[in-house]
Amino acid sequence: MDRNQLIGILLILAMLVGYQLLVPKPAPEKEPAQQTQTTKPRTASGAAAAIDKATQPLDSAAAQAKFGDFATVATGEARDIVIENKDIKVTFTTQGGRVKEVLLKNYKTYDRKPLVLIDEQSSQTLLELPTNRGKVDLHKLYYQTNAQNASLSGQPQQIVFRAEVAPGESVEQVYTIPAEGYVLDYDLKLNGLNNTLANGDIRFFWEDKMKQYENDLLNNRRAATINYLTADENFENLTEGESNQETTLEEPIQWFTIKHKYFLSGFIAKNGPLPKADFKTLVNPADTNVVKTAVADVTLPIADVKAGKGQYKFYYGPNDFQLLGDVAPEFDRNVYLGYSILKPINKYFFVPVFNFLGKFIANNGLLIIVLVVFVKLLLTPLTYKSYVSMAKMRVLAPEINEIKERVGDDMAKQQSEQMKLYQEVGVSPLSGCVPVLATMPILFALFMLFPNLIELRQKSFLWANDLSTYDAFITFPTIPFVGSHLSLFTVLMTASSIAYAYYNNQTTPTQPGPVNMKALSYVFPLMFMFVLNSYPAGLTFYYFVSNVVTIAQQQLIRRFVDEDKIKAVLDENRKKNASGQGKKPGGFQALLQRQLAAAEDARKQAEEAQRRAKQKK
Repeated sequence: MDRNQLIGILLILAMLVGYQLLVPKPAPEKEPAQQTQTTKPRTASGAAAAIDKATQPLDSAAAQAKFGDFATVATGEARDIVIENKDIKVTFTTQGGRVKEVLLKNYKTYDRKPLVLIDEQSSQTLLELPTNRGKVDLHKLYYQTNAQNASLSGQPQQIVFRAEVAPGESVEQVYTIPAEGYVLDYDLKLNGLNNTLANGDIRFFWEDKMKQYENDLLNNRRAATINYLTADENFENLTEGESNQETTLEEPIQWFTIKHKYFLSGFIAKNGPLPKADFKTLVNPADTNVVKTAVADVTLPIADVKAGKGQYKFYYGPNDFQLLGDVAPEFDRNVYLGYSILKPINKYFFVPVFNFLGKFIANNGLLIIVLVVFVKLLLTPLTYKSYVSMAKMRVLAPEINEIKERVGDDMAKQQSEQMKLYQEVGVSPLSGCVPVLATMPILFALFMLFPNLIELRQKSFLWANDLSTYDAFITFPTIPFVGSHLSLFTVLMTASSIAYAYYNNQTTPTQPGPVNMKALSYVFPLMFMFVLNSYPAGLTFYYFVSNVVTIAQQQLIRRFVDEDKIKAVLDENRKKNASGQGKKPGGFQALLQRQLAAAEDARKQAEEAQRRAKQKK
């Protein structure tokens, strides 16, 4: 197999990987005892319906019947308390002692509106306590607090919501809001209620009708999901895509998140895992106002709460790799960095380098250019080796053409004679492929990283208003395989890829084979144009700049490569091998020698068989 064929196969593999990323992945198989997944349509849950009913005002008799011992705190007047720091604005309500609304102050929606992560219209919660007279939703009780509206600057603030059921008996919910950041500490306390409580754990139900924060609704739906970490630190999630998903876990979990493309709402257990969990994501294709409906139904160990260990965290903020590492174990895995083989490249190289450069370069388009140049400088030794390999092939081009004229259209014979030539002069046809192959993980890693890199969100460059999504330079009615827009950065990437293919084909001799790889080198960029047309402008701009820098880099390297010296070295190798003084082939060369010998024996046997068949006639 020659160099161009290998490169062609690698391009095909790249296309297949891109296709797999665009098509929703099948649900991973789980052990039946631990998890089941289905894509059957679901209706609104009974818990959500119960929440809606409970919002109706109650008279004293109805409160006594519904809440039993908690009837004294089942009615009251709701009051909002707004606490904010430089990053987040949180609205609490005394009805339920809960978070009512969260606004992220440093972010906007795609249409430049305030980014409200949750509010009463989109997010509903239930905190169900088992009692001797039935289950009571603590989020429907009325709490007292001395807290007032505040804007934090230097110190965190604690808010205590207290519902006194009877003298010496109360429920307390305590929130600690940081002076900066997105993590709210949350403590749940049950004081003097042991005789009121029944057996069973506390149920925490959360339904979030996920809003659209990015411009591409379908892309938002494919990215939206629920992530969670088991007690054994196995990171899992509901299958991303545009269909309904459900999972029921019998194993404990440490935390879960309702994940938008670039934002998270999460709940974390601090002192012990959550024993059971049920998660759903529901999609209504006809509803263009809701990306997905995410439903989390988990249990909180009542024994921990009774013992004063009911300590948890809420996270309301960006899905930013740099911020998530300190929130909880493995919490930064909410940012998808690619398959396990590619993740280290992004985690330990591209993300740190990108953020380091971001400290000095405010314009993200210029930052991408600097990143390309930096990566290309690191890969210069591989690029040089690849170019030298191509130079050797150019030096051998006249002899290869002579072989073609001598053997005619017999492709097998051409391959055999070329392999003999490579062996004589000590050239490995794969030596130029190894550097190319070594750069493929970098291209794939970026392919995974850029669609999840919040640093590019709403950062403009040239005509692109947002480098985290496609640049719709031209819009038109939807066309199959193209969509409703044309990305100019993708067009430039395609043009530069074709230009590089043309330059490369001019300096590389044509290899024999049933497929014209030079022609395919022009076809593949056009195919990738349709695949990448809806990918982030930052990614296609990176590929465009990378192609331009590669061409310039090879033009520079060409000035330092003397093909006459290369020819002299190859001729010297030929003489040494002919006299038996050359070093013995090893590795690939030895394998190649054995394959050539086997092929030659097979050819001779075939010719002998044909000769005998003719003699019999």
